[in-house]
Amino acid sequence: MKTNFENIGGSYSQQGDYLLPNLTLSDENQSQIGVWGTRHRRYLKSSHRVLYYNLLTLGKLNNYLADVDKRAKNLFEQTVKLIAEQEQVTEKLKAENMMLWVRKMNNIRNRAMEIVNEQVIYN
Repeated sequence: MKTNFENIGGSYSQQGDYLLPNLTLSDENQSQIGVWGTRHRRYLKSSHRVLYYNLLTLGKLNNYLADVDKRAKNLFEQTVKLIAEQEQVTEKLKAENMMLWVRKMNNIRNRAMEIVNEQVIYN
């Protein structure tokens, strides 16, 4: 008589007097996780442990974090572009006064980073 585990494709191996199930982790796609995904992983591990360990044991954590990272990068780039357009930080300003352009772009990037942190990392 087969067990439910064997009916769904599982198998056992004999270890002394015991039959132990042959368990393997699925080959999860090892996507590159950037800064945003790493920050989100840290947040999940400290504040949402159940979700973190569920994703980890299901073998979906890396794909989830890679998706978070991709969405955060896109949001960051779009936010920087939008704020720069609103504040008229253009290539013309860069040609005329590079130091002013650098100051403004650094300010815009810092604000965009705060927006992305709030929207993606901690939600």
